[in-house]
Amino acid sequence: MPHTMSRMGDVLAGFHATWEFADDSVLIRYERGIRTPKLLQVLGERRVPLAALDTVTLAPGRRGTVVLRAVPRAGADPLMEAAAGQLKENCDPYRLVLPAEREELAGFHAAQIRDRLGPGAAEPAESFLVAAPEGPQQFKAYDGKASFDGSVVSFRWSRTGASSAKWKAGDQSFPVAALSGVEWRSPEILDGYLRLLPRHPTPCTATAPGTAPGPDAAAGPAADHDPAAVVFGLGYGPVHESLPFAAAVLAATRSGAARSDTSETAPAVAALRSDPADIAERIRHLGELHLAGLLTDEEFTTKKKELLAQL
Repeated sequence: MPHTMSRMGDVLAGFHATWEFADDSVLIRYERGIRTPKLLQVLGERRVPLAALDTVTLAPGRRGTVVLRAVPRAGADPLMEAAAGQLKENCDPYRLVLPAEREELAGFHAAQIRDRLGPGAAEPAESFLVAAPEGPQQFKAYDGKASFDGSVVSFRWSRTGASSAKWKAGDQSFPVAALSGVEWRSPEILDGYLRLLPRHPTPCTATAPGTAPGPDAAAGPAADHDPAAVVFGLGYGPVHESLPFAAAVLAATRSGAARSDTSETAPAVAALRSDPADIAERIRHLGELHLAGLLTDEEFTTKKKELLAQL
C-alpha cells in the first residue's frame, strides 16, 4: 500500500535500531543485542526533534543494504559536539542501516522529514535541542576515576596511574559554573583524554567551548600532567563511558540548569573528602614521591596538610 503522508507512530526497523516517526521528532531506539555497538546500547533511546536536523540522506550501503542518515545541525546535539567527528561509522547514533528492499520506504520517510525542516535547518543551533545522556555519570580513566553528579565534575587520582604532577595537585572538583566546555579525544586514538575547559582560560590555553584545539594550537600542559584532565588507555575511558560523560558535562555547562553556589570570583577547584584509609594511603604515596626526589620537603608538607584537612 503506497504511503501518502508519514503518520505518527510509523516505524522503520533496521539493523541495531528502529526509528519511530512523529510530526515533530524521530524517536530512535537502539537494540541491546551483542552485535550492537556498546555506545548505542548505553544511549538506549533518543528523541530527536526535527528542529535539530540539517537534512536526511539515503545512500547505498554494503552487502545489499541502504543507509538512512539524519544529519544534526551544528550545536544541536551535545553528544555529537563532544565527539567532534571522532566516532566510527558503526557508532553513529544518527545512522540506520536497512535491507536494500526497504529503500523505497526509507526514501519516503527521508523525503517527508526534509519537507518538514524549517528554513533555518542549515544554520547552527543556538542551544542544544537533543537531550544529553542522563547522569550521574562516571568512568575509570587510566590515571583516576571521573564522576559527575549533574553539577560538579570530580577527578580522584589513581595511585598507580596518576603522574606526580596530579598527585601534587590533589583530587579535583570542578563546578560546571566554572567550566565552558570539554575536550574529548577518543580512547581509540593515540593519547586519548578528557579535558575540562575553564570558563575564563588564560590566553595560552584558550579553546572554543566544547571543541578540540587545532593541531597548531598553543598547547597547555599535557593531559597526563593537567589536573583538569584524565587520560585514557587500553580498557580505560572507553567510548561508551567517556563520551556520554563528556556530553553530559558539556550540556550542563551550556544550560545553566546545574548551577552551584560558586560565584564568578570563587575558586573553581574544591578539595574532595575521602575516608581515613584512603587518606593514609595517599600520604604514603606522597612519602614515596618525596623519597624519590619528586617532591620537595615543602611540597610534601603542604600536600600532607591538605590531605589531613580532608578528614
